Amino acid sequence: MNIPLRRYWRLLARFLAPQRGGVLTLVVLLLGGIGLELLGPQILRHFLDRAQSGSALEELQAAAILFIAVALLTQIVAVAETAVAEGVGWTATNRLRADLAAHCLRLDLTFHNARTPGELIERIDGDVTALANFFSRFAIAVVGNAILLVGVLVLLGREDWRIGLGVGAFALVTLAAMLRLYTAARPLWARVEQERALFYGAVGERLAGAEDIRTSGPTARAYVLRRFAERSRGWLRLLLRAVLAEQAVWMVALSLFALANALALALGAALFRAGAASIGTIYLIFHYSGLLVRPIAQLQAEIRDLQQAGASVDRVEELLHTAPRIRDPDGPPRPIPDGPLAVEVRRVSFGYGVATPIIADMSFSLPPGRTLAILGRTGSGKTTLARLLARQYDLDEGAIRLGGVNPREARLEDLRARVGLVTQEVQIFAGTVRDNLTFFNPAIDDARLLRAIDELGLRGWLDALPAGLDSALAAGGGLSGGEAQLLALVRVLLKDPGLVILDEASSRLDPATEALVGRAIDRLLAGRTGMIIAHRLATVGRADEIMILAGGRIVEYGPREALAGDPGSSFARLLRAGDDARPGGGHGHGPEEAPA
Repeated sequence: MNIPLRRYWRLLARFLAPQRGGVLTLVVLLLGGIGLELLGPQILRHFLDRAQSGSALEELQAAAILFIAVALLTQIVAVAETAVAEGVGWTATNRLRADLAAHCLRLDLTFHNARTPGELIERIDGDVTALANFFSRFAIAVVGNAILLVGVLVLLGREDWRIGLGVGAFALVTLAAMLRLYTAARPLWARVEQERALFYGAVGERLAGAEDIRTSGPTARAYVLRRFAERSRGWLRLLLRAVLAEQAVWMVALSLFALANALALALGAALFRAGAASIGTIYLIFHYSGLLVRPIAQLQAEIRDLQQAGASVDRVEELLHTAPRIRDPDGPPRPIPDGPLAVEVRRVSFGYGVATPIIADMSFSLPPGRTLAILGRTGSGKTTLARLLARQYDLDEGAIRLGGVNPREARLEDLRARVGLVTQEVQIFAGTVRDNLTFFNPAIDDARLLRAIDELGLRGWLDALPAGLDSALAAGGGLSGGEAQLLALVRVLLKDPGLVILDEASSRLDPATEALVGRAIDRLLAGRTGMIIAHRLATVGRADEIMILAGGRIVEYGPREALAGDPGSSFARLLRAGDDARPGGGHGHGPEEAPA
């Protein structure tokens, strides 16, 4: 069999090492259970032989009581072993889940954009769940059953070396046959796991687009259901083939076990007729021959689980070994200075793995404490620029400096603390308003939180919530779009960044909420360098500088007042187009449609 045991042991050691006490307890229980299982038949043989020879009733009663006590103790040990094994297994798998989730959070957006959330959920939970038995019982069960198998063969050989040799040969033939059959099953289980991940990836993708699907009519719903059916059928076909291959192995094993029992009975009868064995010895041979079924069957089950877990191990290790493209510098990190940050962009080019770059040869400088408004059509590179400044992606060419420091030379944690980014879509987590404002950081007390809320002028918003900071929010909802934007502004203020980037943060809001958000933005930008990405001209009135992008290039850059006063500037044309689009104005294009 092609089983990379070294990798499996490495994974076992990594996640079982912190549970040495539990693993040691499990080993003691397992060995104790094996000893009790081998002892029980010896007591019963003694009982049968003494009964046949006419021993005293008291001696038979003592043997019977001892046998019952050993049987009860065997069951107690088995229950304890199961409880400890489950605890060890789930502790290890939960730690593995946490490690995988934390690792995925460290991976950059390039990785996440190439995978659906459903696929990652299946990788983090589904694959790890398949490893629960692998962590809890695999190594110990294999060793334990091997010991039980050897113990049975030794005790049978003690009775008659020919019996021990014959039964041992049978056990080896049975194991070899099952292992050979299982070799063909492993690729099938690997394909089953992959198909399952694709299915859950499709589920996650469709659930994320549920609103659009519902509003797109019966054709869209029919397409989604058809895709579900196709994925389900593909998964079912592979699963049936894998299960049938597994059942073929089990049927072979059952046939061999039945043959073993028949041979044991025939051998016992022959020995009894020849006067070479007592009734108790014949029982012992039959019982131990039948007991061989258990270690062989469990070894077969462990090998089956190993085959099924093999694909999961491969996928888990692949995920753990996926290195983030964006990471801390190899050498000593440079600190990003306090206060408002100067922004320098020099000959920057970047594309999302496409031939045509989204940003091409871009250069500009923004002095510290100034606010830059960035305008441009959809696809002009505005959001991409924000992501590059926050180092969610690395540049293809050129250089960026924040406060004179190249972001690649700074620790990611320091960079993210000094750059605050607010987008249109604000993620809400299940918890209280307090939890969502602090990102579950207990080091931020209520006094600091309330100071930040007051600084942004949002105490009225907080007081309007049903339970203030203790108001419960559901994952992904519970707040209006405007309230979510206000929450995001408080989050950014708590970081006290030197650069604040607002990526169309006030779009799609009603005028009253937009005014409240606008006042909070003004207070947030005070004393900080700011960048406002917007389509709506109403949001750029607070900017000191204006930059207009088209096709990933800067077509205009300068002070807002100077550009507004220059009739030939693109910004002035945008302003005139915006005025014409208002009620009572002309019929020109709106600001989103005006040529840049």
